[in-house]
Amino acid sequence: MRVWPRPLVRGTTRPDRYLLVQSLKAAGAAAGAWALTGWWLQAPMALMAPWTAVALVQGTVYRSVRTAAELLLMITSGTLLAAGAAALTSDTMTAMIVVLPLAVLIGNCAPVGGQGLYAPTTALFVLAYGSYSPYAVGHRLLETAVGAAVGIAVNALVLPPVHSLQVSRLACALPMTCADLLRDIAGGAGDYDEARATGWYEGAQALYRDLADLRDARGWAYESVRLNPAQRLRRNVRAAPPEAWDSVWTRVSDRLLTLTLTLLETASDRRRLPRPPAATLTELSALLTAAAEVCRVDRAVMEDGPGTESRRLRREHLARAHEAHTAMHGTLSGAESGVTASIGSLLADTQALLDDLTPAGEPEGTQQAERDPAPDPRSVSR
Repeated sequence: MRVWPRPLVRGTTRPDRYLLVQSLKAAGAAAGAWALTGWWLQAPMALMAPWTAVALVQGTVYRSVRTAAELLLMITSGTLLAAGAAALTSDTMTAMIVVLPLAVLIGNCAPVGGQGLYAPTTALFVLAYGSYSPYAVGHRLLETAVGAAVGIAVNALVLPPVHSLQVSRLACALPMTCADLLRDIAGGAGDYDEARATGWYEGAQALYRDLADLRDARGWAYESVRLNPAQRLRRNVRAAPPEAWDSVWTRVSDRLLTLTLTLLETASDRRRLPRPPAATLTELSALLTAAAEVCRVDRAVMEDGPGTESRRLRREHLARAHEAHTAMHGTLSGAESGVTASIGSLLADTQALLDDLTPAGEPEGTQQAERDPAPDPRSVSR
């Protein structure tokens, strides 16, 4: 019992501003719906209004409207089924046996997602409270509609959620994560073992989780624009970066995965791929260090926009990376026949990495950036 709370505490996270705002909005919507139906309308079952209002303070305004339609459909179905079964059987237990399988089936088969649970739940409420007269059914549906209206209004008018900042944060984090991994590999390339190579490989795999989070965030950002008055009320909403940004870093992640897999295979005793010579690993370290600096410049461009200094730094780092690649290619001559496969694999992996880091049409990261600077990703419309 003393040990049990520790995993629970470690598993909890501090609520961010978005969660705090949405929680307060849900509580306010419930209080408003209760006051409107319980005090003003004197409804006999005022519970339905705040219950519905809380459920409709969703992550986007569009989702609130869509969920309201689904929820009203399920609550109406459950209420009418329960009232009809009770009127026909005149017995609560018999009515439950008749109506619950049908209500659960409707909830599972209807294309309403998680809202299908409201059909059998509402039927249980109707039968348990014995409120299935035409007057009670009418009031129940009225209270549900009032709660839905309050929940949608609160979510749409009180700090309506916009998720573009999450997209920008995740997009800016990708090049920095790649840079950190590249610098880690560069720092240990001279003397690495299987355990360290495994850590690099797992770090490259983790990039795909970051990319998946970014795709999910983009879905939320696109949805949060629909029916959202914040697009007109918030003039300073930061535009999400273009999807081309995701494609570039997806390819870079692919290259890092293949590169770390090659290093892992050269470090494993279970593989026949020999370890590259020291000269090759020295040039590999220089190449990856320069590539990491390119990623850091890309992060700065993403946050602050392109400039002459950033273009100059990027060209210089790319030029050093290509020089190191050329020097690494030179280690093939005179190498033992057994290690040429290892050197060739590293050459192919790093060449593909540099190709993906080099803007289209720019040979070895030099002239083209001067003539055709990269656009500011933040200026691209969603």
